[in-house]
Amino acid sequence: MTRPVWPSPGGLFAPLSPLLKKIAFAPELAALHLLSAGRDLRTASGQRLSFVPPPLDGMAYEARIWARGEVATRPDNWHDFFNALVWLSFPLSKAALNARHAAALAVPANSRGGARDAMTHFDECGVVVVSSDPSLLALLRGFEWKALFWERRADLHRALRCFVFGHATYEQLLQPFRGLTAKAVLYEVSEDWLRCWSLPAQVADIDQRLAGELAAGLHVQPRVFQPLPLLGLPGVTPASENASYYDDCWQFRPGRAGRSV
Repeated sequence: MTRPVWPSPGGLFAPLSPLLKKIAFAPELAALHLLSAGRDLRTASGQRLSFVPPPLDGMAYEARIWARGEVATRPDNWHDFFNALVWLSFPLSKAALNARHAAALAVPANSRGGARDAMTHFDECGVVVVSSDPSLLALLRGFEWKALFWERRADLHRALRCFVFGHATYEQLLQPFRGLTAKAVLYEVSEDWLRCWSLPAQVADIDQRLAGELAAGLHVQPRVFQPLPLLGLPGVTPASENASYYDDCWQFRPGRAGRSV
């Protein structure tokens, strides 16, 4: 019997594809151990990374990663499984996020607030959008969805890529639904970056850039992220092959007046 294979709606699983092609379609801890074998991945505190069933000692999730390098991962759980895969794909950025959480936890009065909320939003639902065409990023910032996704469709294929970071978003992409929206960070890149760099090199470059920004204290307010309705991207759903699909103002909403991006 043919085993289930990983879906690829619109290529949004691409950042994980070097890992996914090595394992079966199942959220198994054994697969994570296989994928991490031989890799010396560490947290910003210097702890070697490992994926473990959730211990019952009451230690906070982020504090455990910082102190012991242990990422609590529920067996047979897609949400936690994708979180682990993102750790394996974007280790520097995940370590930088954990370091920021750990620093906030060290000050009890500030253990929860706008900065941690923003980091959590991106950790769960983030995406990095890169383009060699600034006009495409301008349309995205301007919430000009039909112009971006339909009128500039050929340019999207040529000059824009999306790298999903949020593990909750990966889980949701197993069964995409109307209104599925990610929190985007936007980068301008060269044409050579898009056309000539390998996927692993692109992911590594994004990881390094994003980690540096997180460590520097950027991306600490939820409103700095650009909403991106993922089902508008060509190829994610067959409905997007019709221009009228983008007239759905509930899914493709106009920007908020006075929004700062």
